[in-house]
Formats: sequence, C-alpha cells, structure tokens
Amino acid sequence: MARHFPHGTPVAVLTTQPLDRALDYRAPEGGVTEGDFVQVPLGPRLVLGVVWGQAAGDWPVEKLRGIARVLDVPPMAQAMRDFLERAGAYTLTPMVAMLRLAMRAPGLGETPGKRKVYALGTGQPGRATAARDKVLAVLADRPTDVFALSELADLAGVSTGVVKGLIAGGAVLEQNVPRDADYPPLDPARPGKPLAPDQAEAAATLRAAIAGGGYGTTLLKGVTGSGKTEVYLEAVAECLARGRQALVLLPEIALTSEFLTRVEARFGARPAEWHSGVTQAERRRAWARTAAGQARLIVGARSSLFLPFQDLGLIIVDEEHDTSYKQEDGVLYSARDMAVLRASCEGAQVVLASATPSLETWANAEAGKYARVDLTSRFGTAVMPKLSTVDMRSEKVDAGRWISPTLKRAIEQRIIDGEQSLIFLNRRGYAPVTLCRACGQQVACHQCDARMVEHRFQKRLMCHQCGETTPIPPACPSCGVEGKLAPVGPGVERMAEEVSALFPEARMAILSSDLFGSARALKAQVEDIAAGGADIIVGTQLVAKGHNFPKLTLVGVIDADLGLQGSDLRAAERTFQLMRQVSGRAGRAEAPGVALLQTYQPEHPVIRAILSGDEEGFLAEEAAQRRAAGVPPYGRMAGIVISDPDAQVAFDLGNALARAAAVMEDAGAEVYGPAPAPISRIRGRHRVRLLVKAPRQSPIQSALARWVAQVQIPKSTRLSIDIDPQSFL
Repeated sequence: MARHFPHGTPVAVLTTQPLDRALDYRAPEGGVTEGDFVQVPLGPRLVLGVVWGQAAGDWPVEKLRGIARVLDVPPMAQAMRDFLERAGAYTLTPMVAMLRLAMRAPGLGETPGKRKVYALGTGQPGRATAARDKVLAVLADRPTDVFALSELADLAGVSTGVVKGLIAGGAVLEQNVPRDADYPPLDPARPGKPLAPDQAEAAATLRAAIAGGGYGTTLLKGVTGSGKTEVYLEAVAECLARGRQALVLLPEIALTSEFLTRVEARFGARPAEWHSGVTQAERRRAWARTAAGQARLIVGARSSLFLPFQDLGLIIVDEEHDTSYKQEDGVLYSARDMAVLRASCEGAQVVLASATPSLETWANAEAGKYARVDLTSRFGTAVMPKLSTVDMRSEKVDAGRWISPTLKRAIEQRIIDGEQSLIFLNRRGYAPVTLCRACGQQVACHQCDARMVEHRFQKRLMCHQCGETTPIPPACPSCGVEGKLAPVGPGVERMAEEVSALFPEARMAILSSDLFGSARALKAQVEDIAAGGADIIVGTQLVAKGHNFPKLTLVGVIDADLGLQGSDLRAAERTFQLMRQVSGRAGRAEAPGVALLQTYQPEHPVIRAILSGDEEGFLAEEAAQRRAAGVPPYGRMAGIVISDPDAQVAFDLGNALARAAAVMEDAGAEVYGPAPAPISRIRGRHRVRLLVKAPRQSPIQSALARWVAQVQIPKSTRLSIDIDPQSFL
C-alpha cells in the first residue's frame, strides 16, 4: 500500500533533472501519495518529478519549498518504481536517467481537456502549391493518425499558416477532441485462426502459465513459418480475458503495420502503439491510457518497457535474438533482459519467441530457469527449405560481379516457373568503400574513423557511424583528381544494378531500410511483393524479420562469410541466426524452397552447422566454447568506453583506470586495456576501450562503481559502462 503524506510533511521527490539525488519538498494542501507525479520548483523553474518516499530529514522543514502541483495522472506503481531502481542498479545508470525513460510523455504537465488535432480531409486544396503538397503528403502517408498543428507543420517543413490554409476547402480536417481519448475495447473471446495440433498444445501451455499467475519466462522456439505469432496471440487473449495488460515488443518499426493488422483481425480493434513512428499526440495518449489501465494491449519498440502499466500480466519479446533490442546509446540496456526483470517485478509472464534463440536464452532454458515450448514444423503443407552451398572458389565470376553462375541458373528457373527469388546481402548502399585510383586513398568521414558508404540512388556518400552525408564528389577529396573515384565491393544497390543487367526482363524490388521514407511506403512495397509484384527481391537483413512472401522459393545469399569476419565473440551465433532466418523466407507456402549460400569457406564449422539444420548441436557446441572461455552467458563482461576530443586525454583516463584496477581484481575480474576502440573516432571524439571479464557470480556492478569513483573524469570526457555488451566497436 502506497504511503500518504499529509500537508506539510517533508517528502523526497526524484526529478528528471541532471542531479545525483532526490530533493526534499513539503507536501501541498491535501497531501501527496508515494508515486504521485508532481511539479516542483527548482531555482526559478517548475520541473517534473515523482514522489519517491519520505524525506531524508536532514533539512529544516520550514526551509523546504512546497510541491507546486500534483498532476492529474495515476501515481507510479510500486512495481514500476522497483523496476526502475533494479534496472538502474544493474546497468549502473543514475536514477534520474531511469526516470526520464519512464516520463517520456509529451505534455505530461499540461492540464487535461480538449485539444485541436488535424487529419486528412476529403476535400481538395483551393490551389496547389509545393508547401501544401508537403502537408498533404504527410497526412496521406499516415491516414489514421492525428497531429497537433505545430507537429504537422514541422513534419511537412512548412509554417502553421500553410496547414490552416488547407482547412477551408476540407483538404485538412480540424477537430476538437478529448485529450488522451480511450482506445477501442479488445475482444479476447473473438475466435482466432485455426491452430495446428502442435500450435494448440503450445498455446494451451502459455495460457496455463498465465492462468496460474505469478512470474515466469518461457522460450517459444519455432522454426520459421511455424506460426509462433498465432500461438502467442492466444497468450495475449488469456491475459486480456483476466483483466490484465499485455505488451508485445517488436524489433523493427517496419514490422509494426503488418502485425497491427493481425492483432485487429484477432481482437477486433487496433491496440495502442509506442515507437518513434507515431505522433507526439499518440505517444501522450498511449502513455496516459496505459497509466490509467485502459490501454490493455501495447505494441511497441524497446522503450515501451518503461510505460506506466498498472497491471502488467504478459510481455512478448518477438524475435528475442534480434540485436536491435540492445540500446547502444544513452541508457545502455538489453530490452530482452529488462523485459524479464520488469515481469519479475510485476508478477507477469514473459514469452521469448524466436526461430533462432540467443545463446543466453537457450542456456537459461537448458538450466531450467526458463520453460520451453517448441514448434518443430511449418504450418499447413509448407516444409523447410533445402540448404546448400555454392563454393565460390570453383565458380567463374567476372570481375565486378558477385552472382555465381549456379545462382544465376537457379534464378532463371524461378522466373520461368513464375516464382520469386531473393538476393540477400547484409550491406546497405551501393558500395562500402570509395577508392581513388589516382592516389589510393579511401574516402573517409571527416568526423569518424570510418569509410563513407556510397548510396548511389540518393547520389550521396554516407557515414553509417554518425549519419554524416555529402554529395558524391566529382574529384578525390585527397588529391583533387577528377574521374578516378571508384566503388569497391558490393552493397544492395550495386547488387540491384547487377540483377538488372543479368535479368533485364525481370521485375525487381529492393528492400533496404534507408530506401523508404516512411513505414507506409515500406508496407506498400512488402504487400506488392507478397502479391507477386516482383520476380527478384534484393534485400538486407530487413527481409529476414518476419515477412511472408508466399511465392518466394529461392534465397541466394551473396556473402555467407561476411559475418564470420572479426573477433566478436557472438560472430558465429549471429551468422547462424541470420542465415537460418533469411533462408526461412523461402518455401513458406505450397511450393518447396531452396537456399543457396555463396561462400569461400564451405568447410567452416558455422556453415556446416547451418546446412545440417542441427540448431541444438550448434548451440551446445557454442555453449561449450563459451563456458570454457568463461564468457557470457557463462561469465560476466562489461565494456568501458572513454571518449574525448583529445585522444591523449582519453588514453590518460584509461591508463588511470588501469592503474586503479585492484578493486576489480579483488572482485575476481580481469581488466584488459586501455586500447583504441575498433572504431576509434566517432563524431570527432576519440574513443578508448577497456574490457572487464569476471566469473558469473562476481559482484561486478558494485566493483565497477567503486573502481570508476577512484578517478577524476575531465569535463570534456565521457565515460560509459556497458554491462553485458553486445557490440565491441
């Protein structure tokens, strides 16, 4: 039961401001309750915060300032406060930063009431202008969304006057609506799709876990095309039927639209959404209705874990192995791991769904920490594709070409048969390197230790580290000679060029995240492909994530060796996952599928494991190697990245930490470094890494906190600690 503090009682308020502690205030007239969202004076401003408990009592009551206002939203639940504290302690994140994650609702301090919103109307503009066309394009791109006036103008890049000018003719509709309106009710009793026997058994197991109450985590492992989504939607139905809230996490915004359509078909209405693709008005609505318990099902990205659920009963982590669940800047956390932590705080169930589970999840299931449910066959008459390699050492491929004769013949046969082929290469853009044939220099980003990637369709060079772009120069930036810049290596755009040359009569589509300006445009392309609108698809890893193309029977992987390069401890695991996932796009309907993996290392253990289909054997072998090395999931690791505009300053701090490493050694940990990070400069800041390796039971967080506290960090320097790092760049 949350404590109530009467008027005048000293209370501790945690604010979202960059402070290292909660601040003491006096409770206002009427008092406050633990967890209340409040506005408090800080200097000359009013800032947002949450009543965190009783004041420390080390300041005279009469000198305390009073809480200015209690917001008209439900208090933050105790389970949520526990989650933020435990997540902050695990990731070594200050509580103010954790609180900011939980208060990312636009206009949270505003008084509820009516608001004006703008949507696409049915009329026509009195006269067409370029500015008006921009507004209408934004609205047409998101026809079900509503926008605030300033938000719509900003998205279109026009003034608010342009938007208002479209209202008179009915091209834009202006409405007064209640702020944070309720979501339509979901019907968990609505019948779902017929389930195969193994699906029905799996769904019954998940339903029983939810009916039993309390915390638990289940690995739902099913081969690609086995119908995992329909199974876990039955678990969602059970959760909703019991009056609790459910959260479904998806790894990519691009998957959201297709998934929402399936949810609407299952429950009769669309759920709440929470990701960067929804409007600010919709984000506020989702936050407020979740806090009130009215939003019963939320579909979102990793940040939706920090929404203020009142009674969270189920979290689904779809494609739980996906690396996009790791937040790599700001607060560094794994959404998969935080989902398990949040569920344990809420007394909720977690379902981790994947055809190729992460080794961490597999190991927890093997150890009995997680339950496990398997779907071993594809739904209906579909069968798993046949996998084989194309040994590129014996193929005759012309210079500047990458499609082998063997793959070319297979594609030609699919065109004759009226079936689709997928050319897969996990590289965006046209070419990963642009080389000057006059001086030998590679065109590099001036802010980063990275090469600029040519994006020929956009006629620009782009840095994939910092996002810097520049037009493709006519002359070499180093020597000034014109006409000597040449692309080196393939990206999907260059593969598309080769496909057009080899198969000039074929219809081709490209699926790469950087080629679509909106989720709607991507959805339209995916729907067109699924309907048979392309003969050949050229795509990056975007195509490996949940899309279903019934006519696709051939997958050709251009460079199956690409992910095996480098020293990443997860390289083998990730290559295995990606190859199995992308191969699984083939043969998902009646016609059988084939996957051809072009490789220069057909004898590589990972390639052999991919071909054999023995996932359990591969995971067991990978686990044995990790256990012997004492690395995750059988050991602990932490990455420390120091960055500064001055490389020497960064190295000096790294050396100071290395000299003070005795506290880590006392905790049983080993410290490696400092050393330049593999990408040693990003956005003009030089980067130095240290790596900590420790036994599984080592108290690594407390030791890290004591270790870092021993050194003085210069104002220009940033130091970040990444517990359980996924990337070592």
